[in-house]
Amino acid sequence: VQLQASGGGLVQAGDSLRLSCAASGGTFITYTMAWFRQAPGKEREFVAAIIWIDSTTVYAGSVKGRSTISRDSAKNTMYLQMNSLKPEDTAVYYCAARSGWGERRQPSEYDDWGQGTLVTVSS
Repeated sequence: VQLQASGGGLVQAGDSLRLSCAASGGTFITYTMAWFRQAPGKEREFVAAIIWIDSTTVYAGSVKGRSTISRDSAKNTMYLQMNSLKPEDTAVYYCAARSGWGERRQPSEYDDWGQGTLVTVSS
């Protein structure tokens, strides 16, 4: 499975941003896909996940209510719409995939990773 993340950039606090993750090389109907992020000097942390077959979603408390994870099966692409961005959202955002269904939140539970896209939120 190959994953290509895009959509990061420099925004101001309160702005919105949509990240994309283009996936290829797999039958994603059996997959769970997720977004993680890693800020400088910090561990990689879970942001949101989506079960591909039925779009069941789960969010980290830090982004719940401000972010929406979704997928477009026709395009094999996952999205993360982030609203009301805060400086503490600044991080490299990674998309990840794992075979199987389940709301997994640990990086070690995911097998495939994209290269990351940088989101910088200025105050």
